[in-house]
Amino acid sequence: MNSSGGSDVRDIAIICGPTAAGKSAIAMALAERHAAVLISADSRQVYRRFDIGTAKPSESERHRIAHRGIDVVDPTVRYSAAEWAVSATDWIREAVARDQPVIVVGGTGFYLRTLESPLFESPPLDPESRTAVLASLEAQTTDALRARCAVIDPTRALLGRTQLLRALETYELTGRPLSAWLTERARASEFRAHYLVVDPGVSLRDRIAARVMQMLDAGWEQEVATLMRDVAADAPAWNACGYSLLRAAFTGEVTREHAVERTIIETRQYAKRQRTWFRHQLPPDRVTRLDPGATDATDAALAWLDAVSLTEQT
Repeated sequence: MNSSGGSDVRDIAIICGPTAAGKSAIAMALAERHAAVLISADSRQVYRRFDIGTAKPSESERHRIAHRGIDVVDPTVRYSAAEWAVSATDWIREAVARDQPVIVVGGTGFYLRTLESPLFESPPLDPESRTAVLASLEAQTTDALRARCAVIDPTRALLGRTQLLRALETYELTGRPLSAWLTERARASEFRAHYLVVDPGVSLRDRIAARVMQMLDAGWEQEVATLMRDVAADAPAWNACGYSLLRAAFTGEVTREHAVERTIIETRQYAKRQRTWFRHQLPPDRVTRLDPGATDATDAALAWLDAVSLTEQT
């Protein structure tokens, strides 16, 4: 990977898309072909021990292909996009120093954004006021937070709960939208991303249901039972789709059937939000879309990666 045009900005290849779309399989095929390092941009795969329900690559896959961004922190640690951005930058630099290709793969849009739009210098927030505001916001549902954010800072309304809290907290304490602070205090980026958006279209609905059932067959419930023994119920890792629902089934709060049904529904809702984000937040001139079910999907992905590589060398 070389700097483009003699500048300090590097072109990087990013494979993204909604959950269960098939982006990991595409990324694995390309990484194996080019001996590349895969950097996971998945806010759930950073947690150790939460494996099956986050669709982490298998041990054999991780043995064949170098992965970064997986099993980074313990389940009780709150891991931010800012921390991921720092680590991802280091991982990319390490690979570049070894003259090894890099492919970033994942569906967490806020992580991906930090590579091209580094997180800004935060405005000063009074600690006591912040505690009170955050307590009030935490008591609200995610849907309520999203509706409020859509009014005061619509560009942030498609993000996850943590980012919604941050946007609303900043507005309440400063009187200005977080997006305004981002624009005013933006830092220069050292990367220019080229995106391969993997999306199977209408079949995604069925793919999500099938993957949930595959995870259950692979022992997801047993994994949850083991985690319940020593991972606190308020640990951030439980926020990954399905985990808290399966835990509730174990404690008798809901039936297994309800937990499975709600997991499928919530995963579909999450995928819908991801699709909307990828449709509106990525630069159109650097986006290539791919149907993973197409007969020439792998060849098309390889052609895209070759084009990115050529861009890097111009």
